[in-house]
Amino acid sequence: MRRWRGVGRIVVLVGVATLAACAQKPAGSGSGLPTSGVYKLGKPYQIAGVWYYPKEDYGYDETGIASWYGPGFHAKNTANGEIYDQDELTAAHRTLPMPSLVRVTNLDNGRSIVVRVNDRGPFANGRIIDMSRRGAQLLGFDGPGTAKVRVQILAEESRAIAAAARLGTPAPLLAEVDGPPPKAAPRGRIEQAGPSGPATAVSAAGQWAAGQSASTGAPRPAVVGAPVPPPATVSGSMSEGRFVPAPVVAQMPVKPQEAIYVQVGAFGSEENVAKARARLSAMGQRADVSLTRSGGLSLHRVRVGPLDSVDRADTLLNQILQAGLTEAKIVVD
Repeated sequence: MRRWRGVGRIVVLVGVATLAACAQKPAGSGSGLPTSGVYKLGKPYQIAGVWYYPKEDYGYDETGIASWYGPGFHAKNTANGEIYDQDELTAAHRTLPMPSLVRVTNLDNGRSIVVRVNDRGPFANGRIIDMSRRGAQLLGFDGPGTAKVRVQILAEESRAIAAAARLGTPAPLLAEVDGPPPKAAPRGRIEQAGPSGPATAVSAAGQWAAGQSASTGAPRPAVVGAPVPPPATVSGSMSEGRFVPAPVVAQMPVKPQEAIYVQVGAFGSEENVAKARARLSAMGQRADVSLTRSGGLSLHRVRVGPLDSVDRADTLLNQILQAGLTEAKIVVD
């Protein structure tokens, strides 16, 4: 696993079991993990004062800033034991299950691809996903290094490849991620308001492959030795037991201008909104407050912006984090 990702990397050493278990050498050289990787979620972990809470979030849909990583990590292990190939369509995410399939859309040019999440990160400057070099090239931001993106998980396809990975995952790892959720993990993700992406048709076979009941979502009994087919709704190929998405670029409709904000938080309490606004005011920043809905609840988003560049957003985010508002993040709306 890489210890830091994104443009302007700084090495961060983290003494967390979930991260410490990630090897830097290829899987075939004594790591004990197959080259095809394993299913892994992991426990909550902290980096630079910010807590991250991995979870199976098959409704994930978020906007923000993407970065990419390449030669310095080529041929090294990812967080779930796969070998990173900078020319494959893979990505690192801070909380989604590994492996997962996500659609990443560049909000500046509308280019959109599907990638396989098999690593943890990025942990710099509020980035929400770290693309492989090939992914950045196809989305058109390998030159500037960052892009405004929308990241949407492909739910049933992700369940299908997770089911395949589980077949080769050691029981201790499955026991770790399948246990009860930690009590000290109250932080949740706030979905950003925006148009829904195109629906993805999934066959009954794909539903079976995911190991879920279509009506209840409850796990079905395992069929010992039964092969799990790759998703039929995404173009790709099998490589050493892994499903790797094909380099297919779709053109998606996007707004002419997507604004960048630093979001301090989303609150259900007017008292908390007032506190956040007061702290921003003390920093000389004017807060923008707007309504959104998440999980059936009405929430007040407290944000600063719009901002004219990623660099400006990076600087402001670091100032806000240093002021103790550790829920702050960069969003695009």
